[in-house]
Amino acid sequence: MLTQLDYLPDGLLQVEATELHTLIPGPTLIHLPGRRDVPLFVSILLHGNEDTGLKAIQDVLKKYQNASLPRALSLFIGNVEAARRGVRRLEGQLDYNRIWSAGNDDIAPEYRMTREVTEIMAQRGVFASIDIHNNSGLNPHYACINRLDDAFLHLSTMFSRIVVYFTSPKGVQSEAFAHLCPAVTLECGKPGGRSGVDHAAVFVEGALHLSDFPTHPVAKQDLDLFHSVAVVTVPKTVSLSIGAGESDLCLEERIDQYNFFELKTGTRLGYVANGNLIPLCTRNENGQDISAYYFEIKAGELITRRPVMPAMLTRDTRIIRQDCLCYLMERLSTLPTKI
Repeated sequence: MLTQLDYLPDGLLQVEATELHTLIPGPTLIHLPGRRDVPLFVSILLHGNEDTGLKAIQDVLKKYQNASLPRALSLFIGNVEAARRGVRRLEGQLDYNRIWSAGNDDIAPEYRMTREVTEIMAQRGVFASIDIHNNSGLNPHYACINRLDDAFLHLSTMFSRIVVYFTSPKGVQSEAFAHLCPAVTLECGKPGGRSGVDHAAVFVEGALHLSDFPTHPVAKQDLDLFHSVAVVTVPKTVSLSIGAGESDLCLEERIDQYNFFELKTGTRLGYVANGNLIPLCTRNENGQDISAYYFEIKAGELITRRPVMPAMLTRDTRIIRQDCLCYLMERLSTLPTKI
């Protein structure tokens, strides 16, 4: 399932994500040399409709068409078939950012493919890992990490002072590579704009120029650190609409404007048809359903039961169904030495 190359296919620096299938057959790992041999790993298009990573890498590599890269680069291009159709993933297809669990014995070819990528990069002594994403709601650009380690924090704050520490969901690319090197996920806002592309390109080029990571902690004033404590999904049995409609749950029209704002107790998220049942599943890092801790229903309205800060709220019902409605976060005012 995995194709490995030691060169850039002709046209890769100009192609749109929807046309990648004309150049490569599927998931592809491309190794390019640089002045430093230990490679930087960059993964793009784990979700096929998130093309900022491709455009950012194209911008970076165009600068070095006639010069050596500062450091070797291993570029992983993920869900080419979903990119062809401009969707996160195809119906019935596994999510390419949920298949990286270390030691997973699943026989699906996607799991074997990600294990192969991880093993290849372990053998190459990967320097750092960057996974580039977009999201579908109104969110600032921010970085996500799976370890509260100085090197991880230094890498992430090169992209944004807003950093989210998370341990769920499992099976994400950054979690697998966190066992090998400092690893970060970049959230670059909605696809289609230049700001995310330019921001990611500057970050990747900066990472290529790094010789090592500082050993001192990141200064507190340079960091807004949050802990993702729960994921909120809408059960398949709950009908869903946005703004208006006859459904079990009708979310506020501009629900994504709540992202990265601390919502006060009693903030309305939407309306419900059944006043006795919270139409959400909110699971903490241990997998426990804690919906009633954060939400309640009053007079047919779904409201917050306590102050909470959401991220990645979206108005795209397809993505809500395929992934989640949002994540809930708490600010980390003190930083543990290691987690």
